[in-house]
Amino acid sequence: MGAKMVEFNGWDMPVEYPSAGGIIAEHNAVRTGVGIFDVSHMGDIQISGPDSLAAVQHISMNDASKLAIGQAQYSALLYPQGTFVDDVVVHRLGENDYMLVINAGTREKDVSWVRDNCAGFNCAVENLSDDFTQIAIQGPKAENLLQKITPGTDLSSVKSYWFTRGNILCFEKSSRRYLGDILIARTGYTAEDGFEIYVPSDEPTSTSVWNILLEVGKEFGVVPCGLGARNTLRLEGKLPLYGHEISDTINVCEAGLDRFCKMDKPDFIGRSALVHAKDRGLTRTLVGLEMTERGIARDGYRVLDDGGKEVGYVTSGSFAPFLKKNIALAYVPPEFAELGSSLKVEIRNQPVAAKVVPTPFYKRPKKSAS
Repeated sequence: MGAKMVEFNGWDMPVEYPSAGGIIAEHNAVRTGVGIFDVSHMGDIQISGPDSLAAVQHISMNDASKLAIGQAQYSALLYPQGTFVDDVVVHRLGENDYMLVINAGTREKDVSWVRDNCAGFNCAVENLSDDFTQIAIQGPKAENLLQKITPGTDLSSVKSYWFTRGNILCFEKSSRRYLGDILIARTGYTAEDGFEIYVPSDEPTSTSVWNILLEVGKEFGVVPCGLGARNTLRLEGKLPLYGHEISDTINVCEAGLDRFCKMDKPDFIGRSALVHAKDRGLTRTLVGLEMTERGIARDGYRVLDDGGKEVGYVTSGSFAPFLKKNIALAYVPPEFAELGSSLKVEIRNQPVAAKVVPTPFYKRPKKSAS
C-alpha cells in the first residue's frame, strides 16, 4: 500500500501511509471518522485451569475477580519493587480462562515472567502471540464499519472494555465466506471509541479481512493508519507507553496509574513495595505540558525550572494533530506539578517555555442520547 516502513522491536511496521495523507491525516481520520491499524505485533498470553484466577490475581495489580465472562480490564504486571514489567489488558474468556494482551517490545520477557510467576499454580500458560492477526478499528464510525461485516452480532450492545464472539465476513479466491468465533473487543489505544478483532494469522485470511475493511469502509472514509498516528493518538489521551511513561524504574504511583491498582485485593507481586512508596510520598510525578513558545518537546528532552535548573525529563512529546498544539508528558517533582506552573523544555540547547495543563489532553465527546 506504499507505507513508509520502519523497524519496531524486531517487526517491520508501517509508520505512516502517504497515500492516506500521512500521520496528521490518519490521526484526524480516527478522531472524526474511522481508521484501521494492523497491530499484530502485540502479544497474547492465555492462562487457563483451576487456579487461573488466583494466578492472574498474583501477577497483576487490578482485581480480576471483578471481571464477568466477556469483560476486560486495564492492568499491569509488576516487579517486586512496584515498577512495571508491562501494562496489559486482561480478558476473562471463560470460567477458568483468561487472556492477557501484552506489548510487542516486551513479548518474550512477559511470557517468561508470567510462566515463572504462575509456576506454583494449577494452570496452563500458553503463548498465543503468533496465533492471531489483531486489527484495530478505531474512531466514532468504527461501529458502523465493523457492523457491516459482522451482521450476526449487535455491536451496539458491546460496552467499552467488554468483548463478544461473532462471525466476520471475508473473501477467499473471490468467494464470500464467514470466519466463525472471532473475538471482537471494544478496546483500543487511541482514546477513541473502537474495536480490536483477533482473526486467524494465516496470510490469506488476515489479508482478506484487512482488505474487506478498507473496501466496505469507503463509505465511512476509512484510512489505514500506522505507528505514527497510533503514537500521537495515545499521547493526546495520555495513554502510557512502555519505555516512556512506564518502565522497570518507574512505579505505579509515579505514573499516576494507582487507580487501577487494587490494594485491598489479595496480595500480589509489588504490593508491599507500593505500600512503602505511598508512605514515603512521591519524589516525581507525571504531568502534561503544553508548549507556550514555538518548539516541540521530544522524548528525553530536559525539563527546566524558571532559573534554568534541570528538574525533570520529557517521556513523550509531539505536535497534537487534532488539538493543533505542541504537547508532552514529563516527570517532574510534585512541587512543579500544579496546573498552570511555568516550566521550560530544553530544545536544541535553548530553553522553550511550557506550562502544566490538565490531562488527558483529549477526551472524546460523549454520545448524545438518541
